[in-house]
Amino acid sequence: MKKPFVTLEQLQSITEQHPTPFHLYDARAIRENARRLRQAFAWNPGFKEYFAVKATPTPAILKLLREEGCGADCSSLTELMLADRCGFHGEEIMFSSNDTPAEEFVLAAKLGAVINLDDISHIDFLQETIGYIPETISCRFNPGGQFVLGESKEGFQVMDNPGDAKYGLTRPQMTQAFRRLKEMGAKRFGLHAFLASNTLSNDYYPTLARILFQTAAELHEETGAEICFINLSGGVGIPYRPEQKENDIFAIGEGVRKAYEEILVPAGMGNIAIYTELGRYMLGPYGCLVTRAIHEKKTHKDYIGVDACAANLMRPALYGAYHHITVMGKEDAPCDHKYDVTGSLCENNDKFAVDRMLPEIERGDLLVIHDTGAHGHAMGYQYNGRLRSAELLLQEDGTVEEIRRAETPDDYFATMVF
Repeated sequence: MKKPFVTLEQLQSITEQHPTPFHLYDARAIRENARRLRQAFAWNPGFKEYFAVKATPTPAILKLLREEGCGADCSSLTELMLADRCGFHGEEIMFSSNDTPAEEFVLAAKLGAVINLDDISHIDFLQETIGYIPETISCRFNPGGQFVLGESKEGFQVMDNPGDAKYGLTRPQMTQAFRRLKEMGAKRFGLHAFLASNTLSNDYYPTLARILFQTAAELHEETGAEICFINLSGGVGIPYRPEQKENDIFAIGEGVRKAYEEILVPAGMGNIAIYTELGRYMLGPYGCLVTRAIHEKKTHKDYIGVDACAANLMRPALYGAYHHITVMGKEDAPCDHKYDVTGSLCENNDKFAVDRMLPEIERGDLLVIHDTGAHGHAMGYQYNGRLRSAELLLQEDGTVEEIRRAETPDDYFATMVF
């Protein structure tokens, strides 16, 4: 059973100052999780987590993570600007983008970020754009085909199709790219790949690591390139459903260590730093969307209308994604009512839950929608003129800080020309 990180009494106090809906984050839990990750990879002296800024581009969160030793993984001009304004400097920033406009490479180079190239044609494009090739450079690898991770102890199977993904270089292109970059002045190389999303398996990272480690050893042998880091990217998932088992980050770290010692150390590459680019794993469980029931409708089905909508959390509407819901104050009540929990958008997919068994919900009840700490507020939009909500941070001393105010109609109209 999923339990919120706040009580009904806490939320009642918070809503006296901050009207629903709002996203709420748990500072203590975020810090503790960042420390667990760092401890799980402490065997690698160069380890660094580059938090995926796209998951939660909120200054207070980014600064908190930087205090815990994280870097920033950026994929756009404004994310680069945000990282810079939040105090990330130089190689604390990883720039991994695709179909990249020239101005974004210019800013990444100006900030001293590590640039991770998505396509072999970007080598010459980067040279033409900024006038040189940085001495430290990375390339994104796409092995193609289908990625299958066999049955794990948890009984979960991961399968994705890198061959259908728009990202990365083929294996032959990786060799060509490293040789070309070396000729153009690159001295330190990185390797990156992302093969599957939201995996609930302790085997994913170790399996991916073996692919990248073997590729790195081959590239070093073929090109003589000095590979100084390998970026395992993201993909470590979280259990959105109560019955799912969470990943063991220490087992994951140990699995990567074994692969490292079996492949890289014998190849004389035991000084390579390991990087990660986690977003969902870092923050997902430590944020929630708090909303209030404002209507009940009984037609062909029973509906509960809340004051949040897909503008606040679009994953259920976009993917049919499951987010657990707790009716605050009724945690122990029987789940004997079947509801669709809906927002107010003029779209029938604006539903946080469909045919969900919940306790009886009354107007005014507070609902916590779990696991919105990553890819929650960040994916918001303004369809129907709905405005994005505030973000709040529950501090370690129990106080609450507003870290992003709610949008106003003035914000909505600010870019319009009448």
